[in-house]
Amino acid sequence: MSEPVIRLRPGQEAVLRYQGGRMGISAVPGSGKTWTLAYLAANLIKRGMIETDQEILVVTLVNAAVDNFSSRISAQLQMEGLLPGYGYRVRTLHGLANDIVRERPDLAGLSNSFQIIDDYECERIKSRIAKDWLASHPDFLEPYLEYDQNNQSHVNAIQQNLPRTIENIANAFIRLAKDRELLPADIENKLSRMQIPLPLVRMGLDMYTEYQNALIYRGGVDFDDLIRLALRCLKSDPSLVQQLRQRWPFILEDEAQDSSRLQQEILSLLAGEGGNWVRVGDPNQAIYESFTTASPQFLLDFLNHPTVEQRTLPESGRSSQDIIDLANHLITWTQTEHPLPAVRGALSPPLILPTPADDPQPNPEPCPHCIRLLTKRMNSDEEMDYVINTARSFLKKQPDQTVAILCLSNDRAYKYVEQLKKLKVPCVDSLLYSSSSTRLSTDAMVKILRCLADPTSSRKLAEAYKVWRRRAQEDDDAWKFHLGIAKQIERCKNLEEYLWPFADRDWLADLAENEGDSDTLNELKSFQSVVRRWHSAVILPIDQLLLTIAQDLFLDPVELALAYKLSTLLRQMSDDHLDWRLPQFIDELTTITKNERRYLGFSADDDAFDPDRYPGQVVVATMHKAKGLEWDCVFLTAVNNYNFPSGAPYDQYLPEKWYVKGKHNLEAEAIAQLRALIDGHTYDWYRPGQASLDARLEFIRERLRLLFVGITRARRFLLVSWNSGRPGNKNVPAEALTALINYLEARNDPPQ
Repeated sequence: MSEPVIRLRPGQEAVLRYQGGRMGISAVPGSGKTWTLAYLAANLIKRGMIETDQEILVVTLVNAAVDNFSSRISAQLQMEGLLPGYGYRVRTLHGLANDIVRERPDLAGLSNSFQIIDDYECERIKSRIAKDWLASHPDFLEPYLEYDQNNQSHVNAIQQNLPRTIENIANAFIRLAKDRELLPADIENKLSRMQIPLPLVRMGLDMYTEYQNALIYRGGVDFDDLIRLALRCLKSDPSLVQQLRQRWPFILEDEAQDSSRLQQEILSLLAGEGGNWVRVGDPNQAIYESFTTASPQFLLDFLNHPTVEQRTLPESGRSSQDIIDLANHLITWTQTEHPLPAVRGALSPPLILPTPADDPQPNPEPCPHCIRLLTKRMNSDEEMDYVINTARSFLKKQPDQTVAILCLSNDRAYKYVEQLKKLKVPCVDSLLYSSSSTRLSTDAMVKILRCLADPTSSRKLAEAYKVWRRRAQEDDDAWKFHLGIAKQIERCKNLEEYLWPFADRDWLADLAENEGDSDTLNELKSFQSVVRRWHSAVILPIDQLLLTIAQDLFLDPVELALAYKLSTLLRQMSDDHLDWRLPQFIDELTTITKNERRYLGFSADDDAFDPDRYPGQVVVATMHKAKGLEWDCVFLTAVNNYNFPSGAPYDQYLPEKWYVKGKHNLEAEAIAQLRALIDGHTYDWYRPGQASLDARLEFIRERLRLLFVGITRARRFLLVSWNSGRPGNKNVPAEALTALINYLEARNDPPQ
C-alpha cells in the first residue's frame, strides 16, 4: 500500500525546510500552524536530528493543545514507520516550569514534596485578603473616589463594587511583582528608600505580603511562583541548563504572541546562544494582555531580530473569500485609517491568503450575502431577541451547520443561554463552565491504585469497588445494592481469604454457607476476578498498569483517551525518577485530582472542545474562549463603542469605574507606581492619570485584535450586531464596525 501524499502549502514548505537556528513564523488564523509545528517535530525526529536520549520540546499555551500536538506528532511518526510516543515532549509553560523545578527543587528553595496551590484556592485567598484589607483601611481610597455621600444608594453601590476593585489591584500587582521576580521583602526594601510615598504600591504590597504568607502557611506555591522559580533554578545552576539543553536540543514554541518576559527568558536560556528555537504565533490574535503579563511585542521583536529567519503561514482554508476580505480590511483600516494613530500598530501583516486550488482544505464557496453587519439601533434585550431568532431560523433551514453566539462576558453569555433554553432552542454552554470530568476520572484511578498499594485494607478495596460500579449511581435501586456490596467488602477482616482463598479459608464460601443471596455472591465473584487481574498487573511498568485498570474502569472514549494521556505522563515521570514506586505515582495523580496540575495538561478548564460535534445546536461562548475554534455560522454581539472603544470623546472604558475620580483606572495607576519603583524612577516620573490614558490605548488595541479573532472564527456565515446598552444608554456602533459596514457597502455597490 502506498503512503498517503501530504500536500504542503507554500508557507508550510518553507517552514519545513528548517535545518536549525532561530526561526520566527507569523501565522494567520486557520493556517494550520499546529499541524505544521507538529509535522516539523516529527520531521526532525525522522531525519535523525536528535539522539535516542533526546527530545524535541514543544511548548504551547493551553492544555487542550498538549493533546492535539501529541496526537499529531504521534500520527506523523506512525506514518513514517517510527515508534510513536518517543522523541518529543509537549508541555504548557507551567508544565515545563514544573519539569525544571522538579529536577532541582533545592535550587528553588523548595522541598521534594512541594505542592502547587490551585487557581481556585489562590483566588479565594486574594478575595479574602482584599476584603480584610478594605475593612482595615476604610478611608484609604477616599481621595480616589467621587460620590455623593448624601445619596445612600450611591454609597451602597460603591461599597458593593470596591472589594472587587481592590482584588483586581491585588491580582495585577502580584502578577507584575512575580514577573519581575520580586518578593514582598524586595519591594519593601525599595519602598523604604523612596522619599515620597507611593500609596497604591503600599496597598498592593500589604496584600502581596499577606498572600505570600498564606501560600507559605499552606506549604505551597502558585503558578506564577512556579515560572519564577523555574527561571531561578536555571540562573542558579549552569550545569542544569546544560543538562536540559542536551535533553531538548530543539525548542518549538506555539502561540508565541502570548509569551511573557519570564517565558521568553526561560526558553532563551534553554535554547542557548545560537540554539535551535522556533517560535510561531499571530500577533493579531494576542487577546490575553488584560489578564496576564504577556505581550505580542516579545514575538514581534524576535521576528525582527537580524539573527532570526523569518517565515509566514499566510494561507488559510478556514473561511470564505468574503470573510477573509473582511478580516484583511480590518487590518488595513486599523493600520491606515484608525482615528488614533497611536493604536494603528494593533494589527499587522501578513494578510490572510486563500489556500491554493489543489489544497486538501479548500476555502468555502464565496457568499457575499452571507455576511450581515447590522446598522439597526437596538437595546441589549432587543439585540438578544434578534440574534436568537436569527440563529433559530438559520438552524431550521440548515440543521447540519455549526453555529456560535459569541459574547464579551460570561454574564451576558449566561443570559443568552437562559433565553435559548426558554425558547427550547438546542444549545451548548460547556465553554462557559469548568468541567470536573478530568478530576473525577483521575480520582477513580487513584482509588484503584491506593487499594493495590495497600492490599490488606478492606476500606480501600470497598472504595475501589464503588469506583468500579460508579455508573450505577444513576439508578437509585442499583446503587443501593452496590453500596451494600461495598459494606460487605469493608467487613471482610482478611482480604486474602476473599481475593486469594485457601481450601480451608474462603470468605465467599463462608458467605454462601451463611445464606448469602446469589446476586451478592455473583457480584463479589465478578469483582474478585477483576481485582485479581489488577494485582497481577502490579508488576508491570506504571503506564501499562494504568492502561490495564482503564480497560475495566472506562467505557467512554474521552475517559479512555484520558487514561492514555495519564499513562504517557507517568511513563515520562518513571523515566525521570527511576526510584519511584506506586506511592509516588499515586501522589502525582492525587495532585491532578485536586486540580493542582493545570500545568501538566489536565485542567478541566482547557479541555479540548470540537465545534463539529454539535451541528444543529447553538454554542454560546465568550470571544476570548472561542480563540482557536471555528463554526460555519458566527454571531458577534455587542460590538459597540463601550466594548470596542476607539478613543472618541464620548467613549467609555470598561476598566474605568464610574465612582473613581478623573475616570482613572486604579489598577493601571497601581501598576504604574510599582513600575516606577522597580525601575528606580523618582516619584516625579509617575504622573497621576497618565497610566490610565496609556491603559485606554492598550485596551483599544486589544479589542481590535479581539474583533479580528471573532471575525476569523466564521467559515461562511457572519452576523455582527451592536446594541445601545440598557434602556437609556446611548452606545453607538464601534468605529471599526462602521468602517467594515462602509467597506461592504462600497464593495457590494461600487460607484458608477
